Amino acid sequence: MKGETIIPGELTLAQLRRLCGAQRIPVTLASTCRAGIRASAELVQRATAGDKPVYGVNTGFGKLATTRIAKDDLAVLQQKLLRSHAVGVGDPLDERVVRLVLLLKAASLARGYSGVRDEIIDALVAMHNLGLTPVIPCQGSVGASGDLAPLAHLSLPLIGEGEVFYQGERMHAAHALERAGMRPLTLSAKEGLALINGTQVSTALAIDALLATDRLFEAAVISGALTLDAARGSDGPFDPRIHAVRGQPGQIDCAAAYRALMVGSEIRQSHLENDDRVQDPYCLRCQPQVMGACLDQMRYAAQVLVREANAVTDNPLVFAQEGQMLSGGNFHAEPVALAADALAIAIAEIGAITERRIAMLVDTVVSRLPPFLAPDPGLNSGFMIVHVTAAALASENKSLAHPASVDSLPTSANQEDHVSMATFAARRLQPMLKNTAHIVAIELLAAAQGIEFLRPLRSAPGPEGVLRLVRSVSPAMMQDRSLARDIEAVHHLVTAGDIGHAIEQQIPELHALKLS
Repeated sequence: MKGETIIPGELTLAQLRRLCGAQRIPVTLASTCRAGIRASAELVQRATAGDKPVYGVNTGFGKLATTRIAKDDLAVLQQKLLRSHAVGVGDPLDERVVRLVLLLKAASLARGYSGVRDEIIDALVAMHNLGLTPVIPCQGSVGASGDLAPLAHLSLPLIGEGEVFYQGERMHAAHALERAGMRPLTLSAKEGLALINGTQVSTALAIDALLATDRLFEAAVISGALTLDAARGSDGPFDPRIHAVRGQPGQIDCAAAYRALMVGSEIRQSHLENDDRVQDPYCLRCQPQVMGACLDQMRYAAQVLVREANAVTDNPLVFAQEGQMLSGGNFHAEPVALAADALAIAIAEIGAITERRIAMLVDTVVSRLPPFLAPDPGLNSGFMIVHVTAAALASENKSLAHPASVDSLPTSANQEDHVSMATFAARRLQPMLKNTAHIVAIELLAAAQGIEFLRPLRSAPGPEGVLRLVRSVSPAMMQDRSLARDIEAVHHLVTAGDIGHAIEQQIPELHALKLS
């Protein structure tokens, strides 16, 4: 398997996409980072030899920062720090996310501002490459001073404690390290603090969700174009002049994609004349405006999260060239929290406008299709309750979309008196993504059913390719049957990115919607 070389401070979204995939990719650190790592570690060692108090090196932590620690206890201090902070609860984070956390933490420490030895960083990389994935409970972080509890669980296996997933089993870290041929480390001054300070867990969760949103967004644009044709809507509102005079970049790009998706549609040609409808409902007509705004939010989140993936976010920071160690607050995950909240709102809105299109399709007055898309309506209920499922999911997303960043509870005896809640802000994105992907899957099924009533007319070549893909897992519903399995099958196509992959080569305008 081809590996990846990580240059600390230079991770790109494309590289993060590869590293966050289902398959583990072996990585190496660029050798250019070694001098900086060693210089900062040497400065920390010099600080331990002096009498000056240095936070986290020879003092306690948080509210206990005024407590001096004896020189003989400095290594023990770091070991105790990991143990005392590993108090997370809840289900383990997905191994895919934890692998990314390992790499983000290694890359951050390798910037050379954290004062840890090469051995610590190399061990994090080795754990990733050997498939030793720490068990990290998903709850217990407020996003400042970094992701303390989850990062403590990430770090315990380095000293032979805690648990890992290894070769398909959950086991004690000491046993797994022995099986993998690794030895536990003994931490030196500041190393425990550097390991657990930082935003890598919330950042990894948000990046994982961002990449899933990218796939979902493309599928939702395509499903919206299919619905436009099924409802015999107009592509006039996608005229580039309309969007140019507003100037919103996401809107302009989305309008171009919708125009391209409609080129060559026989259905559109069939009602260019003698159509008594003057304007389509907003759910059709305003797709570029709504989806474009969501795309702009996604692009904003991508910029913030890539910067954070490359950031140094522990405390204190070591500036070896100046010979200084400075206490600050880079561990505060407010940028991640706000970016995750922006993503949450975008995900909810993608689902909200999609649900409205489904409602429009089953409403015969608006869509002019058979009631509830049912052959022989009355005897058949068609998509009546399928829409109810979509409505339930859209409503659930509205509650989940409430900004997490506006909440703060003081911790550490009011020393840490404002926190970001970034970890929950990022973690709650996956349930929202699942909900919206189900809504998009329902729309794809409903649009495909609607187009069945317009045959032999055909949609545009791109959408017809998507229809064939949908029909490969869900035949047309000529009489009532349970669509639960069909929804799950199409949901898989959406989340895997197969909807977009089916027609990306035919529709180059879709590439402009991809995050890069």
